[in-house]
Amino acid sequence: MARTTDNADAQALAGYIDASPSPFHAVAEAGRRLADNGYQQVDELDPPAMQPDRGFVIRDGSLVAWADVDGQADDFRLIGAHTDSPNLRVKPRPDQDRAGVRQLALEPYGGLLLNSWLGRDLGLAGRVALADGRVLLVRTATPVLHLPQLAIHLDREVNTKGLLVDPQRHTAPIWGLGASRDGDFANWVAQTLVGDGAEAGDVVAWDLMTHDFAPSAIVGADHELLSAPRLDNLCSSWAAVEALLGTNRGMIALWDHEEIGSTSNRGAASPLVESVLERLVPAPSERRRLLARGTCASSDMAHGTHPNFAERHEPNHPITLGGGPVIKSNVNQRYATDARSAQVFAAACERAGTAIQWYAHRADIPCGSTIGPITAGQLGISVVDVGAPMLAMHAARELMATEDVEFLRRALTSFLDVSGSS
Repeated sequence: MARTTDNADAQALAGYIDASPSPFHAVAEAGRRLADNGYQQVDELDPPAMQPDRGFVIRDGSLVAWADVDGQADDFRLIGAHTDSPNLRVKPRPDQDRAGVRQLALEPYGGLLLNSWLGRDLGLAGRVALADGRVLLVRTATPVLHLPQLAIHLDREVNTKGLLVDPQRHTAPIWGLGASRDGDFANWVAQTLVGDGAEAGDVVAWDLMTHDFAPSAIVGADHELLSAPRLDNLCSSWAAVEALLGTNRGMIALWDHEEIGSTSNRGAASPLVESVLERLVPAPSERRRLLARGTCASSDMAHGTHPNFAERHEPNHPITLGGGPVIKSNVNQRYATDARSAQVFAAACERAGTAIQWYAHRADIPCGSTIGPITAGQLGISVVDVGAPMLAMHAARELMATEDVEFLRRALTSFLDVSGSS
């Protein structure tokens, strides 16, 4: 039986994902959406006095936004998500050639599924730093890279044993023909991405990464599925922004660098949220009270039960696509959920009219983690780890139910708005 959702939320998420091929683009898009709805961007170098009631700060690939925080001493709510996704990133001196083709040396970022990047047309996106001090947001207008599969005639056991993809030797995509010289890529960046007569010497450095160039798509016989890159975790980032705009209450933090441990100037282990809270609630005692009585929903995507590999999942905790938001639990604090924080989110889902699912990892397989435990330790706030169910996590392309996009938005909106409006 076909589901009744009109897919408006899934379509909106797809638009956000396609506009956000890098964390820098993701926060720029989120900031634009906030500004269009009356939120004021604050420069971290500005004096802390007279902060707007509704505002946001952008630091590189991270964003913190808030609304009416000083009026929430008894029920402060924070949503945390992350803007980065596993991919392949360009090394500082990437030019190389072999067998008559020009290649780029790339470096894996995060725990990506390497084989999922083979055979795809790839774009480049990120930012470029110039000698005059400017830092530009850039992306290619067309696919420029391709990482070809090895023909089955040269790897007859590919469907049984198979050739392992080596991150050093096998991840250099082709981007042209002929011999490559040192500086070719920098010259191309200057001419193609920077423009305005820029030369290779004007380009000092870059943070450039690959992305699947195919746009997000609603798929399935009844249009029930969203196939897209970077669902982990742009789905949660989009839903967090929509929840804040839907309530004008609470705080959201969209972090970079979650996929590599969060230890950076803009990761969840940084003092970014603390510095914003210091501006909004200057008195230390009131700030501590705010956090002590508050709750954070660490929203990151959840593993749906894979129908072809059901044995890899905890048998008593099946997770269904389209089954609603997931509360994630791990007694070793890979997820920060406890009984109290779980109750808070479960109550939000009940107000929003969404079902909930409970995720636990198999005890004989190492469990992943999120910003949840880091946020709990950094801020001393109660945290519940939640997310929308999906398949193919950390692949170049991932899959989820369109209905779960709406369910997550409604649940997070209800979480921020304790009165129950969603």
